[in-house]
Parts: sequence; C-alpha cells; structure tokens
Amino acid sequence: MKILVAAVTLFGAALALIRGGPVPEFRDLFNGKDLSGWVNVNTAPDTWKVRDGMLICSGHPIGVMRSDRQYENFILHIEWRHMEPGGNSGVFLWSAARPGEKNRLPDGLEVQMLELEWPELHKKDGITPPLAYVHGELFGVGGVKTIPDNPRGERSKSVENRCLGRGNWNTYDVVAVDGVVKLSVNGKFVNGISKATQKKGYLCLESEGAEIHFRNIKIMELPAGVTAAEQIAPEL
Repeated sequence: MKILVAAVTLFGAALALIRGGPVPEFRDLFNGKDLSGWVNVNTAPDTWKVRDGMLICSGHPIGVMRSDRQYENFILHIEWRHMEPGGNSGVFLWSAARPGEKNRLPDGLEVQMLELEWPELHKKDGITPPLAYVHGELFGVGGVKTIPDNPRGERSKSVENRCLGRGNWNTYDVVAVDGVVKLSVNGKFVNGISKATQKKGYLCLESEGAEIHFRNIKIMELPAGVTAAEQIAPEL
C-alpha cells in the first residue's frame, strides 16, 4: 500500500507542477474528537459515539451515517474491529445515502466488514452455507451493478482471508477510481470490482446489529474522471 500511495502522490505532484494545483494528500474524515463531517441518516442519537479517539457504533438500530459531501475518485484508509462474534458492518462507497424502507440500508458499492465467526453462527441444520459471507466482499447494492474480479454470484470474494477476529484491529485501504475498486486487507490487495454503474456519491458507515469500532479514517481525493450525470448519486 505504501508503494501505491507513493506512486499516486508522485503522480499528483506531477499534475500539480503542470497545472499549478495542490498535491493530493490524505486528510482526516474522522477527527477522533466528535462527529464533525458526518450526518446521521436513520440511526438513533446514541448509535454513534466518540471515545478515546475511536468512533464507536452500537450496531442498533440498523442504518447508516454518511459523509457530509460526495466523493468520486479517492483512496480511503479505515481501521475497524468488531467487538461481538459474528458482527456485520461495512462502508458504502458512491452512495445516494437514501435507505430502503425495509432493509434500512442505502445503495452504493459495499465494502463488507464481517467478523470471522459469522459463517459458523449462521449454519443451517449444522451445515455452513456454501456461499457464506466472508470479510472483504465487494458488491453493488440498491441497483448499483458491478463486474466482480472474483465472482461469488454478483459479489466479489476476497482471494485470501486476512482479517483478524473480534477485538483485533483490521486495516482496509480502498482505491476507488472511475468505477473500479481495489481492496487491500491488512496490507495486501485481495479483491476488486470494475464497471460500477454509480461512480460518485456519499460514503456511509453501517450499523448492522453488532458493536464495531472505527479509527484512523482518512481519504486522499484524486482527480475527477469523465462521469455521466446518471453515474452520480443525487445531492442531498
């Protein structure tokens, strides 16, 4: 990931010299002190709290909190840990941040954050589902379509399991450019999608029934692409 960031920074520096603009660099999306820059969409006032530099999500009720503005091309760094066995959460990219009435979750490209015991806890008749969720899956939701690098139905499944179980911190580095997403889990790229039908929108953090902690949420914005109006989520 350091090599990729260095390459992107060097590219950005070259563009800055040519165009006279700023060099891309990471900035905080979460300041470790309060919820500045985030908007509660459909969760409770106490779903999200800040403690000891961490963003604490209770998991209840199911819903999301969104960024206060949209993003198109970027690198997202986010660290997370589940605190309950089988916990489920994630971050939505390029979202309209308009939850469905039944599932309470929005559209977008979901980067799944799943605690390792989820498959074991969701056995049916003692058998683990053959298509059980795993950490680091990438998939379009709410009408957003993608082409998976590693197909598991319409989802893309990580080619290597690198996440640590509950109580341990995991690091996701997400490169999202022109409808393509590549995911690094704990220092190694293991998954990706391409040709997302929505390429600009809000970031949403997910509350989905279990306590999860976040920290060091940072973003590096990259130059815009050629994006049609129908590929952009409506502004809120």
